[in-house]
Amino acid sequence: MLRVITDLRDLQSIEGPLHIALGVFDGVHIGHRAVIESAVAAARAGGSEGVVGVLTFDPHPIRVLAPHVAPKQILASLNHKRDLLEDLGVDVMIVVSFTREFAAREASDFLDEIFENTSSLKTLAIGEDWKFGKERRGNVELLREFGAKHGVDIHAHSAVMLDGERVSSTRIRQAVRDGNLESAAAMLGREYTVLGTVIHGRQLGRTLGFPTANLRVYNEQLPCNGVWVVEVLLSSGERYQGVGNLGLRPTVEGAEAKRMLEIHLLDFSGDLYDSDMEVWFLSYLRGEKKFGSLDELKGQIAMDVAASREFFSEQ
Repeated sequence: MLRVITDLRDLQSIEGPLHIALGVFDGVHIGHRAVIESAVAAARAGGSEGVVGVLTFDPHPIRVLAPHVAPKQILASLNHKRDLLEDLGVDVMIVVSFTREFAAREASDFLDEIFENTSSLKTLAIGEDWKFGKERRGNVELLREFGAKHGVDIHAHSAVMLDGERVSSTRIRQAVRDGNLESAAAMLGREYTVLGTVIHGRQLGRTLGFPTANLRVYNEQLPCNGVWVVEVLLSSGERYQGVGNLGLRPTVEGAEAKRMLEIHLLDFSGDLYDSDMEVWFLSYLRGEKKFGSLDELKGQIAMDVAASREFFSEQ
């Protein structure tokens, strides 16, 4: 199970050679994966049992340094990132609190602090254009000097291109917003998902005969509003098929509506409150619509459920 460290001094407790990938890694897309997988490969080289670490930052640095241009949503909350990294074979996620004070630190001081707390550091992997520290003076050249001084291998990776353009979290967010999840999946190297926690709602779906799980999604980018065929992974490890409604629910919420994601799971009964749920958006069924009555809404939900069942029966 992946371990989470929030204090660099806790690196002292790690036993064995340590191989770290450095970066923000929002969404853990195919460019990020190239960096992380090089740390994994170094840790496993020659059959060794090295420890793979990913050092990342929370919140996203741009939210601190330039909040006026920061994206409103990210691709993966910290908990979601943890799960994605574990799937890649990462052993330790090192989370550094990103503040203005931290941003003002010299990059060399930050690197020295890492090394001082882990004498077994063997590898640092980064994207070749990634910069960090005061005035962004931390770069590949500085890392190579650091590596030569301390006997640490530096792995610098060039940007990954797709369709003639650099893969980036910005491109992926736009693809998700547009509902172009096929393009997002190509850049991510996996299907796009969001992670949320089930919260208490008005339980209107239950009265209509279609109980729903209302999700609090932690600032992750959602696709366009409407009704989707979805698949979910519960925290118990069980998978379910379902229908997801994303939007303002105009029939029942009125002018004060807030955007919400609610999921009706097919053939499920039970209590999901306060548990996490990962959601795959598989097929767009229809746009959001205001109905004249709850009976009309109930009839449409029944058709949406039938369409979802048909989608899965054809897979």
